[in-house]
Amino acid sequence: MHFSIPETETRAGDGGSSGGGGSAYVAYNIHVNGVLHCQVRYSQLLGLHEQLRKEYGANVVPPFPPKKIFTLTPAEVEQRREQLEKYMQAVRQDPVLGSSEIFNSFLRKAQQETQQIPTEEVQLEVLLSNGQEVKVNILTSDQTEDVLEAVASKLDLPEDLIGYFHLFLVRESQDGTFSFIRKLQEFELPYVSVTSLQNPEYKILLRKSYWDSAYDDDVMEQRVGLNLLYAQTVADIERGWILANKEQHRQLKSLQEKVSKKEFIRLAQTLKYYGYLKFDPCITDFPEKGCHVIVGAGNSELNFQVKLPNDQIKEGSFKVTRMRCWRVTSSVPVHNGTSSGLNAGKPEVKLELAFEYLMSKDRLQWVTITSPQAIMLSICLQSMVDELMVKKSGGSIRKVFRRRNNGALQRPNSQQAAKSPPLLDSPDTSRETIAKVSSKLGSVSLRAISHSSSAADVGANDFHGNYAFEGIGDEDL
Repeated sequence: MHFSIPETETRAGDGGSSGGGGSAYVAYNIHVNGVLHCQVRYSQLLGLHEQLRKEYGANVVPPFPPKKIFTLTPAEVEQRREQLEKYMQAVRQDPVLGSSEIFNSFLRKAQQETQQIPTEEVQLEVLLSNGQEVKVNILTSDQTEDVLEAVASKLDLPEDLIGYFHLFLVRESQDGTFSFIRKLQEFELPYVSVTSLQNPEYKILLRKSYWDSAYDDDVMEQRVGLNLLYAQTVADIERGWILANKEQHRQLKSLQEKVSKKEFIRLAQTLKYYGYLKFDPCITDFPEKGCHVIVGAGNSELNFQVKLPNDQIKEGSFKVTRMRCWRVTSSVPVHNGTSSGLNAGKPEVKLELAFEYLMSKDRLQWVTITSPQAIMLSICLQSMVDELMVKKSGGSIRKVFRRRNNGALQRPNSQQAAKSPPLLDSPDTSRETIAKVSSKLGSVSLRAISHSSSAADVGANDFHGNYAFEGIGDEDL
C-alpha cells in the first residue's frame, strides 16, 4: 500500500486545561493510495513510534523526526512532513512492523476519528460476483476481518474456507461491471472506507483471494464454497474475462442448464484466463512508450494485451518469478486542475507501477504501467508471491481467525493494542520457514532499494523486493 503525507493543515487548538484561547497546531493528512485515510498530529505519530519501539526495539523501528522546542517555521513544517512520510512508508514496508496490530489499530482508530463516525451497529451491503447483495449487521468500528467473518456467517460459509475469500473495494459502472480499486486491508474499517467516499458507485465485493486453481478443489468440497466459486466463474465468462470459443460456450451452457456446477468449473479451468483479474485499459512503456494495454493478473504472471501505435495487437506475459522487484509511485500533474473518482474536487493523482524484469540472461529491464489501479496491481503481485512461497514451504492459505464466544465475535478493545494473528496459517513444522521468508523479504527489499533508487526516491515509492525472484538463463526464455 502506498502511504503519503502530501499536505498539512493548520488547525485551531481547544485551549487545553488552562482555559485559554488555544493555539494553532499542524494536522498531517495521511493518504493511502492517494485517498485521505486520516488526519493526525505529530504527538499522535510520536505515540505510535514509542509503542513500536517498546514492542520491537529501537534497532527495528526506523528513526523518528525529533521534537522541536520552538514553533516550527513553514520550511521546518515541510521538512517534518517529508520526514514523517518517509517514516510511515518505512514502517508499512517492514514485514513485521507493517503487519503489527499496533500499527494497524492506530490507523483504524485515526480513520474513524477523522471521519467522525461513532461506534454503532449498522447494516452493510456486500456484493457477490453475480450481483446479489448480502446485508450484514456489523459495528462501524469492525475491521476487515470482522466484516469478512460476518459475511461468511450470513452465507453459512464454513470457517475453514473463509481464508479462501476476501473483500475488495470496487467501483460499479452503469453496465454492471466492476473496476477493482483495492483489496481491503487490516488497517482500515470497511464501513468507514466505503461511506467516506460518498459515492454510491463504490461497493464492497466478496471474491476468492487465491490464484492457484488447485485450491478450487478445497472450495468445491462445501456447498456454499461451490456456489460462490460457480457464481464468480459465470460472471467472469459473461464479462469476457475468461475466453471461450463457440463450442466451449455451447458446452458451458449445457452444463448450466443441467446445474452441473462442478463440471462447469472443471471446463472453465481449461479456458484461457481462468482465475485472472482483469484491469481497466491503461498505458505502458513496453514494448514502446505510450502503448495502450489491458493487463490481467493470474497464473503467477501479468498478461499484457498491447495495442501498438500502428494498431497492431500483441500479447505477452511477465512471470512474477522473474520480477526482481517492483515499486509504486504517485504524483500530481501540475497542469491538471480537474479530477474525478476517489479524489473529486482535487487534482488527480497519477499512479505508476514499475517492475524490473529479467528479459534474458544478465539483462534486467524496467517496465512501467500507468494506471489508477497501480496499487491493486501491486497487491496482486505481492499476493501471488506470498502464495508461491507458502506453497513452496508446505504451508496453507487458510487464515487464522479469532474464535467466536457464544456466537459473538470477540472484538479487541480499540484502546489497547492486541497481538495480531499470523497472516498465513501453516503446519508447526513450517512456521520457522515462514518466519525466515519474512526476514528474507526485508533483506531483499533493502538491497533492491539501495541498488535501484536514490535515498530521495525511497520516501516517494512503495518499493517491494521479490523473494520469489529466480535467476533464469537464456535457455529458459
